[in-house]
Amino acid sequence: SRGHLGSRLPAPEAFLLGRSTKLPVAMARRINRLVAHVVSGAEPVADSSVYIVAAKRTPIGGLSGSLMDVPATELGSAAINACLDAAGLAGDQVQECIMGNVLSAGLKQAPARQAALGAGLPKSVCCTTVNKVCASGMKAVTMGAQSIMTRQADVVVAGGMESMSNVPFYITGQARAGRGLSYGDKKIMDGVAYDGLTDFDKGLPMGVFGELCSREHGVGRKEQDEFAARSYQRARAAHERGAFAKEIVPVTPKTKSAKPVTADDEYVRGKVDMFPKLRPAFEKDGTVTAASSSTISDGAAALLLASGTKLRSSGLKPLARIISFADAEQEPERFTTTPAIAIQKALERAQLNLKDIDYFEINEAFAVVVLANMKLMGLDPERVNVLGGACSLGHPIGCSGARIVATLCTVLAEKQGRYGVAAICNGGGGATALVLERC
Repeated sequence: SRGHLGSRLPAPEAFLLGRSTKLPVAMARRINRLVAHVVSGAEPVADSSVYIVAAKRTPIGGLSGSLMDVPATELGSAAINACLDAAGLAGDQVQECIMGNVLSAGLKQAPARQAALGAGLPKSVCCTTVNKVCASGMKAVTMGAQSIMTRQADVVVAGGMESMSNVPFYITGQARAGRGLSYGDKKIMDGVAYDGLTDFDKGLPMGVFGELCSREHGVGRKEQDEFAARSYQRARAAHERGAFAKEIVPVTPKTKSAKPVTADDEYVRGKVDMFPKLRPAFEKDGTVTAASSSTISDGAAALLLASGTKLRSSGLKPLARIISFADAEQEPERFTTTPAIAIQKALERAQLNLKDIDYFEINEAFAVVVLANMKLMGLDPERVNVLGGACSLGHPIGCSGARIVATLCTVLAEKQGRYGVAAICNGGGGATALVLERC
């Protein structure tokens, strides 16, 4: 019978595996394509592996802190610019820009487009804004990876941005064209709480589900306080030894006599000895406090992604390769433990095990989130969030998913680890995770 592409050669998988071997269809097709190129003398197959060639973030400002006068889109532009500078790549080489942003009210149309053009990217760049709540920034990165894997693009900028300090308050009622406001007082809602930090289903603050996680997984107050203290200690130590120096790009607010902001706001604020004395934040007899919760913040992060083909043709030097990624979902009130599910899915796709992973970045939405997921997976605390996390650094919700990927690149380089995993939960019951290999 006739073989591959109508030639008289046997099908190439017969050469490689024998006709009796059962092979997944997708793999068989890929082997067919590869062997066809060899036997026909064609050019090498395009390499659609995804590499991170730059990973940058702004400092993280606290609520009404050092970056309060900088819109989210300008923070995004700063991170994108820094990536291009670090890689030595011209903006006209970028084909797509995908940025996470959760709290878009008052930002005007197309936040990702604003960030891209503000960074000097050409008007031909295709832009998309992503809202997957706290996982938005990481989802933007995985979407960028998919664009490269499917050969829709060779170079993509992906990340996230948020200025929680600038989110407006909303007026409820009939404030719509043609209906007007009726006589009398109207309720004003905090946009951060309403669209960012409140469960859509039960109308409860996300911290209430942190308390549920604490009860279901046996994570007590003392354990959470100690974790939060360790997060602050690690963040301070990381800043003091310059671990974030290659990751952070300074930002100068456009206000009179403003000075460049070069470091995160939050890590110096934590008074660790006071943590055990704080009142529970969400339930009267609860375990979750302000210290063991992530802080409302402003910031942006971006990653420059490139295909293997682009890497070779442009001489770009990669930081890491994205091996796999995965999303997961469960009941909205159990979003806290969804990272463990997403991590296992991503590892299966990478054909790796937990023991293969050198370092983990799991977003510290609450201390109990990381503690519960470490417990579920049996992780060593010395390999998780070694430079601190959202409790001590801050959690600009549209940014954090990309921020922890950037930090994972920093950790793998500093510690000379091979494999790393980043994961982040999100409201609604979800989580996203990805697996990196240091280059």
